[in-house]
Amino acid sequence: MDLYIKKNIQIQHIFQNYASVEDILPYSIDEGFIDLTSSLNYFIPDRTVTRKDKLDMISGRIQRDIWRETGIYSTVGMSNSNPLLAKLALDNEAKHTATMRANWSYEDVETKVWNIPHMTDFWGIGKRMEKRLNKLGIFSIRELANSNPDILKKELGVAGLDLFFHANGIDESNVHKSYKPKSHGLGNSQILPRDYEHQADIELILREMAEQVAIRLRRAHKKACQVSISIGFSKLEGKRSLQAQMKIEPANNTRVLISHVIALFRKKYQGGAVRSVSVSYANFVDETIQVFSLFDNPEEIDKEERLQAAIDSIRQEFGFTTLQKANALQEASSSLARSKLIGGHSAGGLDGLK
Repeated sequence: MDLYIKKNIQIQHIFQNYASVEDILPYSIDEGFIDLTSSLNYFIPDRTVTRKDKLDMISGRIQRDIWRETGIYSTVGMSNSNPLLAKLALDNEAKHTATMRANWSYEDVETKVWNIPHMTDFWGIGKRMEKRLNKLGIFSIRELANSNPDILKKELGVAGLDLFFHANGIDESNVHKSYKPKSHGLGNSQILPRDYEHQADIELILREMAEQVAIRLRRAHKKACQVSISIGFSKLEGKRSLQAQMKIEPANNTRVLISHVIALFRKKYQGGAVRSVSVSYANFVDETIQVFSLFDNPEEIDKEERLQAAIDSIRQEFGFTTLQKANALQEASSSLARSKLIGGHSAGGLDGLK
């Protein structure tokens, strides 16, 4: 993993030979976007060369530099239009060409974007979204691009409208303006390595995730007033996912949040093998807000918070794995394995484990 990160840093430095830091957007541990608009004519000033050809020439140089310095063969998706088309070109054509490069622009939408063979090869469409589109009579990107956007928005919300525009090659994202989610919640999700059939094992995973998100909550100096869980069942169960939420008194204490998560799970769970789990907190208030009941001992609460702060500090300095509960050694536990994951492809977010 360390070597993987080292190579990534080398490649990022190569990118900076062709564009400023502001023009580079890392997308994941092994993908990134570069806006060459401001440097294109600097490297190739010949005005007789088209913009498309200039992009291809510079991309070829970047590929050669990456290979010479790291020994890695790279693929490049390009576009004269927007990042979406560059990403689609990378995923659907560049990996299959002799040069390992491809350029998709607006003029290629009907011939290339609309002819992507599988809907799940399109950015933003997974198996679940594909099924929802199929129910609307949409079985191809071409049909999606020519469908009624009002119906898509009604049935799928804003995501449906975004897919309509994307299917027509329209994308307003900007490399210089990284995406900032509108959601005011924090959460984590994970797909389990196998079906978890025993309730005790499922609860162990929930406890670990509740703790992980609680760490992120304290780092943000917030307390949550809402707890939510989502449980996805094994395909063999043939059951819909379980989703539940509850309002709570403002909290960012790990023990308190775990108790709410487990209570919510026990209230809703009625058996069945589980394959995916998510935990999230929302409705934040400032961490300085404190609610006491007549049965609370302020001294004990203060002592617990100071202990929690000490644990957080040690983990922040030396890593999450330096302090672990004994149940992390159980076969069902995933916290140690997840703490070793890196990059954007480890779905669900790992901030609380770093």
